[in-house]
Amino acid sequence: MSEGGSAATQLEALGNGRFAVRVAERGRVAYAVTYGSDTWVWVDGNAYIVSTKGTDERVVRGRTDDMAMAAPMPATVRAISVSTGQTVTTGDVLIVLEAMKMELAIKAPRDGIVRAVHCALGELVQPGLPLVELD
Repeated sequence: MSEGGSAATQLEALGNGRFAVRVAERGRVAYAVTYGSDTWVWVDGNAYIVSTKGTDERVVRGRTDDMAMAAPMPATVRAISVSTGQTVTTGDVLIVLEAMKMELAIKAPRDGIVRAVHCALGELVQPGLPLVELD
């Protein structure tokens, strides 16, 4: 596997849906969760969905703002760091979720203004539903 066509990528399973990813000298942790026929992958604050169609075909649907700001699985909201009308920049932590004894930070995929927050502290949220909307 490679990124950018030249640097080799190493992947090591850490358990509980966590993976150590190393590209060249840069290390990071990725989180992956399977829900139905989809696998949600979080890395560097970005969310990706890999769907399985049939038995042989895999389709990566990529990242959208809604996917990036949604829970990958049923999770409990542990922290809300933003409010309606607040200006955020790419990478700001918006929400912190807890699922399967892991904390997952939902980060801003782009600069923007928070239009709405669709969850409350302590709430159990369902996968695939946007937790924050940005203008």
